[in-house]
Amino acid sequence: MRIRKKKWVEPFLEAEGRYQLKERDLKAILVQYQKIFLELGMGMGDFICESAQREKDTLFIGYEKEATCVAKAIQKFTAHDLDNVLVIKDDVNNILEYFNKNIDVISLPFSDPWPKKGHKKRRLTNEHFLKMYEKVLKDDGMIIFKTDNSAFFDYSILSFLNEGYTMIEFSTDRHRDANDDVLTAYERKFKEEGQKIYYAVFKKKTMEL
Repeated sequence: MRIRKKKWVEPFLEAEGRYQLKERDLKAILVQYQKIFLELGMGMGDFICESAQREKDTLFIGYEKEATCVAKAIQKFTAHDLDNVLVIKDDVNNILEYFNKNIDVISLPFSDPWPKKGHKKRRLTNEHFLKMYEKVLKDDGMIIFKTDNSAFFDYSILSFLNEGYTMIEFSTDRHRDANDDVLTAYERKFKEEGQKIYYAVFKKKTMEL
């Protein structure tokens, strides 16, 4: 979703130095944590803000290209004085410039389904991106996928399986039964409206010897 940029955003991001990653060498940071959780399409940071408060020993990295979303998320992290959060403002196509088999979990929450056939290459669950995620994840890494779009869900399931990922959880109505999921702003809205949430968890494929 395209967010209108506010005048205060760029000066704010230029000055902010606590949460933004402005260098691409993450090694010194990542080794300090037992678990690394990467959210692709962080939005305004609701999910990471709550998750980071629950799991203090996990480093939560929000990856987001929209400047206004990044700025508003950082404001929330600052308000809660979070120490286990990092933000990368960039396009997902550049993800391999930051990570190399050092992520435990990738979250894909309510990505744009890009429903037009000509936009297939933009979907974050197409084969191009899934191959990159494989290089980003640790050998036992996982991907958590959620969407409100049934057609996108069906497409994504096939994409993951065709790329050799193993599906370990699956639901076409995630909130039919009670769970302790941390919700994104979108998911909270959909849940309140009684809309079904499609959910799946995939394990990275193992390399053949």
